Amino acid sequence: MTSNISNIKGLLFSVAPMMDWTDRHCRVFHRRLTRRARLYTEMLTTGAVIHGDHARLLGFDPSEHPVALQLGGSDPRDLATAAQIGEDFGYDEINLNVGCPSDRVKDGRFGACLMAEPALVAEGVRAMKLAVGIPVTVKCRIGIDDQDPETALDGLARGVVAAGADALIVHARKAWLNGLSPKENRDIPPLDYDRVYRLKASLSDVPIIINGGIGSLAEARQHLSFVDGVMLGRAAYQEPWRLLAADPDLFGEAPPHAVMKDVFEAVMPYIERELAQGTRLHSITRHFVGAFHGVPGARAFRRHLAENGVKPGAGVNVLREAIALVEDRVVASMAA
Repeated sequence: MTSNISNIKGLLFSVAPMMDWTDRHCRVFHRRLTRRARLYTEMLTTGAVIHGDHARLLGFDPSEHPVALQLGGSDPRDLATAAQIGEDFGYDEINLNVGCPSDRVKDGRFGACLMAEPALVAEGVRAMKLAVGIPVTVKCRIGIDDQDPETALDGLARGVVAAGADALIVHARKAWLNGLSPKENRDIPPLDYDRVYRLKASLSDVPIIINGGIGSLAEARQHLSFVDGVMLGRAAYQEPWRLLAADPDLFGEAPPHAVMKDVFEAVMPYIERELAQGTRLHSITRHFVGAFHGVPGARAFRRHLAENGVKPGAGVNVLREAIALVEDRVVASMAA
């Protein structure tokens, strides 16, 4: 079974898949901030992908590339079928979620609970690798509940790599399925970055990407001394202005746009197309609330969108009015 490792060097920097957050509108926005970051869909279950409305669930804007489809599931045949559908839709990577700690995924036998079944995860990876020609990756935790992270992570990693996984993305915390809520699982289990570094040291030929609690590009650069890639989650979503520095800081390339106001100008045609097709403005602008964090006028920007973006028939003029409330000179210095 051939590996696609050579095709996945773009995993140096990525934005994490996040439920209810990284929808197609969010990804289009993020793509206007960075050309190079790999973007991920929200997790979609194999059942939804196989039986649901493909255009609604899987459709994405061509500008999003490189973009990966994250799947949740445990049945190897269903994973293979869903992966094939994703490849046919044009996704650049299929990622298997073995890290989400929510009750729903536990009941459905996918997500973090699968860390207790590494052989089944490997079987799923093998089935997907046989079904598609694009990279197949796995996103996991360092362990769950009372597992020893040394043996649990090594066992899962070696199994999926032997099955053909092209890269492993590791959220550097345990998931406590018994006793903590999904929200608590994002913060309470302590981070153990060294555990991920040790995994990379033991699997030198396998791309290892680190995730969890990383709040800035400066922190990302520090991790890149030990692993192959960094995945930014909530910091990228809640403070999207950080992404404007990703291409120059991590790839040595000019950013797509010099300042955030230029980013919004670039995304306007997409918003206008979406509104013409019946999308509500708030469905798109809800992803913009952190765009001008700390800039004079940012609060007025957020308030204007919150009060007017939700109104029936709200158009791009609402967004333009909100942007006009932000000071130009401060935005320019922020991107310098």
